[in-house]
Amino acid sequence: MQERESSPVFYRYFFFSWLFRDAGRGSLSERRAAWHHNLAQARWLPTYLRRWLTLSALFFSGGVGAEAIGGVWSCAACFVLFSSALPVVSVIIVAMLGFRYLPSP
Repeated sequence: MQERESSPVFYRYFFFSWLFRDAGRGSLSERRAAWHHNLAQARWLPTYLRRWLTLSALFFSGGVGAEAIGGVWSCAACFVLFSSALPVVSVIIVAMLGFRYLPSP
């Protein structure tokens, strides 16, 4: 049995770009096929949103806990990681809204 590297599994667990195809290239039929593929793959976006919201909540609660204990550097690290996770959450929400409301090419 083959053993996998942990980095591709980690990447696919938290980042969703590998699921989608570029719908801005190719002929009209290729763009439509990519759009329909992306619509089918968009069903996984709520799963990724849930993962990132959980990660954000963990970082935020870790920052609050470290602040209560008095750990300045660990508090800062947790809040920086929390603020770094928020743009990913916003990108997922915009992608979900885009797939729902934008017309196909």
